Amino acid sequence: MDMKRISLLLLGTAILFTGCMKETKSENPFFNEWDTPFEVPPFNKIKASHYMPAYLKGFAEHKKEIKEIINNPEEPTFDNTIKPFVYSGQLLTKVSRVFGGLNSAHTNDTLQSIQKEIAPLLSKHNDDISLNDSLFNRIRIVYENKEKFNLTSEESKVLDETYSDFVRGGAALPPEDKEVLRKINEELSLLSVQFSQNLLAETNGFKLIIDREEDLTGLPEGVKAQAASLAKTMGLDNKWVFTLQVPSMTPFLQYSDKRDLREKLFTAYFMKGDNDNENDNKEIIANIARLRLEKARLLGYNNYASYILEKNMAKSPDRVIDFLTQVWNAAIPVAKAEAAAQQQMINREGGKFRLEPWDWWYYTEKIRKEKYDLDDELTRPYFKIENVISGMFYVANRLYNLDFAERTDIPEYHPDVVTFEVSRDGEHVGVLMIDNYPRESKRGGAWCGVYRSQIRDTEGRMITPVVTMVTNSTPPTGDKPALLTPTEAETLFHEFGHALHQLLSNSTFPGFTGTAVPRDFVELPSQIMEHWVFEPEVLKVYAKHYETEEIIPSEIVDKLVKSGQFNTGFATTEFLAAALLDMEYHMLTEPVNLNIREFEKKTLDKYGLIPEIKPRYRSTYFNHIWASGYASGYYSYYWSEMLDADAFQAFKETGDIFNREIASKFEKEILSRGGTGDPLEMYIAFRGKEPGVDALLVNRGLK
Repeated sequence: MDMKRISLLLLGTAILFTGCMKETKSENPFFNEWDTPFEVPPFNKIKASHYMPAYLKGFAEHKKEIKEIINNPEEPTFDNTIKPFVYSGQLLTKVSRVFGGLNSAHTNDTLQSIQKEIAPLLSKHNDDISLNDSLFNRIRIVYENKEKFNLTSEESKVLDETYSDFVRGGAALPPEDKEVLRKINEELSLLSVQFSQNLLAETNGFKLIIDREEDLTGLPEGVKAQAASLAKTMGLDNKWVFTLQVPSMTPFLQYSDKRDLREKLFTAYFMKGDNDNENDNKEIIANIARLRLEKARLLGYNNYASYILEKNMAKSPDRVIDFLTQVWNAAIPVAKAEAAAQQQMINREGGKFRLEPWDWWYYTEKIRKEKYDLDDELTRPYFKIENVISGMFYVANRLYNLDFAERTDIPEYHPDVVTFEVSRDGEHVGVLMIDNYPRESKRGGAWCGVYRSQIRDTEGRMITPVVTMVTNSTPPTGDKPALLTPTEAETLFHEFGHALHQLLSNSTFPGFTGTAVPRDFVELPSQIMEHWVFEPEVLKVYAKHYETEEIIPSEIVDKLVKSGQFNTGFATTEFLAAALLDMEYHMLTEPVNLNIREFEKKTLDKYGLIPEIKPRYRSTYFNHIWASGYASGYYSYYWSEMLDADAFQAFKETGDIFNREIASKFEKEILSRGGTGDPLEMYIAFRGKEPGVDALLVNRGLK
């Protein structure tokens, strides 16, 4: 959180672009009230040329609002200082969310150019606020006299966090250190932008083009059809194209009999950002790590991890390392056993080679089929994407009485987007936009964001959210609909959990609603939703054959359930390797000239990663920690799994996975409260006890 609350992604300064102010209010959608259904952004009217003028007006408004707070002659109070501060900068928030959302989901060269221009201006604007002595002094007075104001628990939390954010943002530093911090923040903002843009270019820059049908041996017909369809869109008739996007790459690694081509594709993925070209990220990483350490030490912390974790549930690097090590020690023997089983299969088949990372998916798939008679191509016909989405909605209806109605009258930023109105008992709750398929204009991975957060305005009126779910799922091919793997279905449910956190938010203040919670708590609502995906009771509702409407046979359901913990050694180890890399970078206590390849190898050797497994994210394409706010926080997915495994037990213990009483309690204590309480206290209020790592280990079949 920290200064994110202060900035709310506010962008820039008004100094440089005065010539852009020629546009009139009526020409720029950001200057008008949006007359769209539910005031969804009018994507069909917003042009790239609208962003900068909107920022400029927003800057001016925001600075004026801050000035009014500072110049208020009355003694500082919550109502005349804290409240107007957290509600300030609404135009900037408005434009920032649209720009940020589109720049991630549907970018282009123009938006990326604007992003580079904006980044240092954002940094300056944020610092102008967070380092303002007069503003901080008023906030400090309110904080030191908070007993006088008869605050609600929510107001007290807002005050405490606002004061803490200012201190952590450098407000208490001497003037010379503030200037140093400004320079660090500006440089970090530019480096993060460059990292993500390099990564997108690297991802889009590689294509495995196959022009001989004999090189497709082993690939299912659906995979071949998808590759042919992609090739055709590129003007490559009678060819097949595989990319570094996961829905394209993973099936090739799973099924292709061509070991040399698997190696070629895997190596291209593994070397993203590490090719010593114009998109190389190694120097950027070294500079980010160095600057983050400088920032932490300037603010009085031993390292950057200590600075970040102070605000998380885990509190300290030592506790995170202890947690990760416990799971690692349980997982690595299982991963070694999995590797040995694959080597045995290679030997049995007469292979004269040692198992390598590009072999893992291929032999895992073979063993899965041998052991469970199950593979993704067997299950795909039952996971039509529209049915999976219906399954998500069914679960949300059973748990929280939510209804979802598709709307075709709401503006969308891309034809792939499908939009739903969410309601409960006939009352509007929010808008949910779902964007599922990969394209070159979209960054990789999956995420959930907002174009508008739930808040109450200054008059106490409820403002409902506009939420977006973005994935890179397997797209439709020809006359065949989008048919998902079980993992892709899990991803949809995961992001839907984040969406529910936003939709069911029922708090008041900007920056404290929905998913505005510590990083190692934010994944609890998303990951608990994954537990319903393969519950037989749920599968029978949505998992229907796309051609026959046949409900998924019970024998396939049994195989899915039994195989749920298959390959868990690999899955756990590759994740933990990335999480440990994240921590080791950010636990550095002395500035060093990092050689990224050497640091990575030294770290992974230290923990004993086996050579057959590579980290889920190598340093050079680890967007989570270098450009997406997860620095010292990638562990949080597993920390949250500790929570969600225990939380789902609350439902299982009742004998009813749709128990309304438990669901209502989860909504009341977790989903609705946003960042208005202490995460551990919120969890205990729901569960009645603290979680332990055992639930996670059992859930993963590691204990």
